[in-house]
Amino acid sequence: MSEDWAAVAKAISMRVNELGWRQRELAERSHVSQAIVRELQHHTVERRRSARTLEALSTTLGWHPQHLLAVLQNRTPPHPDEPADDGHDLWPRLDALEQRLAELTERLEDVQSNLAIVVEHVRSKR
Repeated sequence: MSEDWAAVAKAISMRVNELGWRQRELAERSHVSQAIVRELQHHTVERRRSARTLEALSTTLGWHPQHLLAVLQNRTPPHPDEPADDGHDLWPRLDALEQRLAELTERLEDVQSNLAIVVEHVRSKR
């Protein structure tokens, strides 16, 4: 799929002008660095950007979270009221995070137990 970063730059510039904002204001509101906003808005560096970056900018500009991604991919952007569909089911991701958290908790409990044994051993040697 071809990517149209020039269209992304044009969309951002037009919307920033409509809102009467400066790059710095968009950067601050979206929590995206001003350097990245500048590169995107002026199409100075064409490189892969995080979907989260495009989503943060889209949302901050009052668009659907996948607006800029759609522009990039030469698709019609979704209406702001449409539900966001990132192509990933959230529940399996949450289940995986929950499982990982349980594993980390178990490992921390083992470390805590081993540390208690070491501390007790050191105390008994005094």
